[in-house]
Amino acid sequence: MFPSNALARTPRLLFPAGKHSVRAFATTKPLASKSYDDTITNLKIGKHTRVIYQGFTGRVATSNAQESLAYGTNIVGGVTPGRAGEHLGLPVLPSVEQAKTQLRPDATAIFVAAQHAAKAIEDAIEAEIPLIVAVAEHIPLHDMLRIMSVLQTQSKSRLVGANAPGIISPIGNCRIGFQPLPTFSAGHIGIVAKSGTLSYETVASITRAGLGQSLCIGMGGDVVAGTNFIDALRVFESDPETEGIVLVGEVGGRAEEDAAEWIRDYHRRTTNPKPIAALVGGRRAPAGQVMGHAGAWAAPGEATADQKYKALQDAGVTMVSHPEKFGNVMKGLLSKAGEDVGKIRQSATANQRRGMHYMSRPQLLRNRSPVTVPVSRQRRTLHVAGQQAVDLLSEFIKDMAITAEAPEGVDTHYLGISIDRTERSPCIVVSPSTSPASLSRRIKKLPYNYFQGPDQTVIEQAIRHLQLDAAPPLAHAQTAKLIDSLAKLHTSKEAISLTVTLSISPTGSLAISSPLVHFDSAAYKSAGRQKLIHTLRDAGLEVAVETEAESSGIVFIKLHTGDPAAAIGTLVNGAGLAMNTVDSLSLPPHNGLCANFLDTGGKATSQTVKTSFELILRDERVKVIFVNIFGGLTDCGMIADGVMLAFKEVDMRGVPVVVRLRGTNERVGQEKIAQSGLALEAFDGFEEAANRVCQLAGER
Repeated sequence: MFPSNALARTPRLLFPAGKHSVRAFATTKPLASKSYDDTITNLKIGKHTRVIYQGFTGRVATSNAQESLAYGTNIVGGVTPGRAGEHLGLPVLPSVEQAKTQLRPDATAIFVAAQHAAKAIEDAIEAEIPLIVAVAEHIPLHDMLRIMSVLQTQSKSRLVGANAPGIISPIGNCRIGFQPLPTFSAGHIGIVAKSGTLSYETVASITRAGLGQSLCIGMGGDVVAGTNFIDALRVFESDPETEGIVLVGEVGGRAEEDAAEWIRDYHRRTTNPKPIAALVGGRRAPAGQVMGHAGAWAAPGEATADQKYKALQDAGVTMVSHPEKFGNVMKGLLSKAGEDVGKIRQSATANQRRGMHYMSRPQLLRNRSPVTVPVSRQRRTLHVAGQQAVDLLSEFIKDMAITAEAPEGVDTHYLGISIDRTERSPCIVVSPSTSPASLSRRIKKLPYNYFQGPDQTVIEQAIRHLQLDAAPPLAHAQTAKLIDSLAKLHTSKEAISLTVTLSISPTGSLAISSPLVHFDSAAYKSAGRQKLIHTLRDAGLEVAVETEAESSGIVFIKLHTGDPAAAIGTLVNGAGLAMNTVDSLSLPPHNGLCANFLDTGGKATSQTVKTSFELILRDERVKVIFVNIFGGLTDCGMIADGVMLAFKEVDMRGVPVVVRLRGTNERVGQEKIAQSGLALEAFDGFEEAANRVCQLAGER
């Protein structure tokens, strides 16, 4: 059974009490000798890996499994609850436990909707499946916190995801996820990425360079990730097939800083370290803004994307500004390290240790569109502040006064409950000062057990760091009670973070002010929980064009409001690629200024492209539009249709459009644009397209 400190004192419920029975999990290894870290070797998939699907008979899982079977993945069957029989010529079992016994899987691909994903992951952990891959977006954050708390008490199962494309070994013909297969080729570069679209473009660059990939791991863009950069780096370090490493990060959390520390140590203890190149997206992301991915935002005290970039660079990592550059950069690094690049390329097409696959779409699916997982794009956070937040907190915090604004002329302290992404757990966040200059330097995170809440030791540590340990006895006691109350509120209402400002009143009591609460919208929109909380959303207080975009499945953020120099409109598929497009256009040598961030989603349609043009053109500052699409899951031919549809049905008001289409069916899309007879300029390479965009913006 799980250790008592994990589950015995608090029922492990992924859903409200009364709806599901409490179940205990089992682990065959005692925590004293083994831990979740010991499951890292489960990531080494290949030809040997026996894969099952959960949700096997569903439409999306069926299509994905057909494609993966044609690729060569060793799929041995699947699970559909309560059903037994056969599907795609493979056995279907009614439970994961039965599948484990009869099919002996090494890995499971979870292809169920977000509201069912947590239960499916639980079933896989209980059955001790070695590798669990969860691809669904919008799994509620607190479901993932509970799952990670369980995972960290055992040593049998490893999770990849959620909100990730999955994991793939091109050398081993093994795909567990929904990666676009034509982009991949067998080779010797290991890749780990937060962003799906950025990883696809990275893979394509490595493929074009003739190096290919050994193993590609999707960390995912959520706040909590089952597998992080350090986990992947440890696998790549020991993998004899991996000659070089690529890391693709972004704003939010400290995974990149943790990776930089690991790499610095790796260089110290290794005579001939494998070369590492990296990119960090969101270097021009506005502070406090969620950039498409649920985890793409920096909490107070967290490093900016620029600071992460520098941390990796200082650790000896070669940094690039755009994923298109990775192929040539890695060739140069391998040559500099004394590797024979020609021999590496030759061995990539000859090595059969994990099996091989030559890059073409499997014949079975040659005329079909790429398979993706349908998701409903949604706003990931609800922000509640001011009097609304005061009223909300007052319901949970009794006998303490709360005001919307901090009193003037007194010392103030910062207290919050948030997520420690490295520890994959909730944490108390404290700083003895709220001044912006001091906050980033003095803020401290104190993680605690999700099931137990913060114990007295952690609470006292927080009070000491707040410098309130010498406060009057009443204020000291109230602070301890407040921390406990905020932690309970954070869990019971499924908040992402909640913060308050503290001060000591003239009477020696605690004064609480400036509350701000961020709630996870997925708890309501995916799982139907916290309905009353989410009625607090007031769309009238939001930017109208951003709210309208959301209703069309588009993430749109207006940038540099009021700055007339922001003349470039951007239309991109995928949050990571959209962030990087804004970065690359804004940074030297281009030095452009973008009017918006726009993510059409990983699977854009002609209609969403048309709607995207309409949204962009409402900004009178826009003088040129840059359509930057990497067709991993998105078909470039369809994007070309959407661009032409926009020209027919939208008043373009003479704004020129530069289009860059790469990836799936890129030639079809490029030919459609070239033959359209419309005022469109098409490019293959990013740099050439970016140069032209910035030239047009300057001319107009």
